[in-house]
This record gives sequence, C-alpha cells and structure tokens, in this order.
Amino acid sequence: MTTETKAIIFDFGGVLINWNPRNLYARFFPGQPQAMEEFLREVNFMEWNAQQDKGRPFAEAVELHVKEHPQYADLIRAYHENWKESITGEIDGTVELLRALKKKGYPLYGLSNWSAETFPAIRHEFEFLNLLDDIVISGEISLIKPEPEIFEFFLEKIDMPASQCLFIDDSEANIAAAKRIGFDTVHFKSPEQLKLELKARQLL
Repeated sequence: MTTETKAIIFDFGGVLINWNPRNLYARFFPGQPQAMEEFLREVNFMEWNAQQDKGRPFAEAVELHVKEHPQYADLIRAYHENWKESITGEIDGTVELLRALKKKGYPLYGLSNWSAETFPAIRHEFEFLNLLDDIVISGEISLIKPEPEIFEFFLEKIDMPASQCLFIDDSEANIAAAKRIGFDTVHFKSPEQLKLELKARQLL
C-alpha cells in the first residue's frame, strides 16, 4: 500500500454497475434512438432523477413531473414501474479490479447517488458490494454529489482526510468537486483506463 492512498472510493452507476435509463426506454422507442434522446432531454430526466437520489419519494416525483409534462405521463410513470430495466448487470472489468484491490488489503468504499427506495431492492443482486467496508447512499442522507457536503459527510464517517483517499467516478462534475476538497481522483472511462491509473499509483 502506498503511503498516499489509504482508502479507495467507488461510484456505482457507470463504474461498477451498468445503469442507464436508455436501457429501459429503448423498448418504448423501438428503432427511434433520436426520439428517445429528445424525450429524455425535454423532461430533463437526469435532473429529475437526481432529486430522487437526494431523497425525494418516487411517487411524489412522478406526479409532479406528470403535471409538468402530461403528454409524457405514461413514459414518466414507466420509469418508476420498471426502473430495474435500467440496470443490466455489473461492469465486469471494474469488479475484477475491486477484487484485486481487496486482496491487496485496501479499505474500499462506495459513494453513490442512488434513491433510498430503490437501492435496497437491488443490493442483494450484486455480491461484490459485500467487499466494501462501508457504503454511503445519497438518498439515505439527503445529500448528493457533486455537493461538497456529501464528501464532507463521507470523510467524517470514515475518519480520514481527503488527501489519503482516491475517488473514482464517471461524472466530470463529481470529480471536479472531489478534487476541490482534496481527493485524488480518477475520472472513470473504462476498466482498462482505471487499471492503468491504479498501476500508475502503484496500487496494483
């Protein structure tokens, strides 16, 4: 273990778990990827979903959004009813790296934007999550990346300074926020890229 890195923190969706609303919505827009993108943009899906990740109840969120976009009522409700279809399994290469780091003895953590309603329903499906020493889910604490407060909450929980933590996330905004606080960071693009970053830090 290097003296600099004492903890390695993983985001979930897009890093360890294949999550994308397009996985679900593709069946509602067969052969119409452009129409699907227009829908997601028009309803501002990512910003809407982020509020559930911050703790807003799904039922309340759906009804509010249906009132704003009545022409898309069925599609908005479809996400709440079928959200598991947005997840298509684990990202094998990253999970392999997680296992390798565990064997090396590094403390491993999860820090994810995820609804407190939906995360418990899938946690048991991903055995590798048991490798993590602790997990912070945004919806459970009503704080969300890239807000600095969630990083401060996390550091207090694990009782470690940011300078000793490596944070891995696929969101540029989250990475920028973590850097400002003092984390070492990897902006995740692929398992292959992450492996090179870990080797460059002599963590593997």
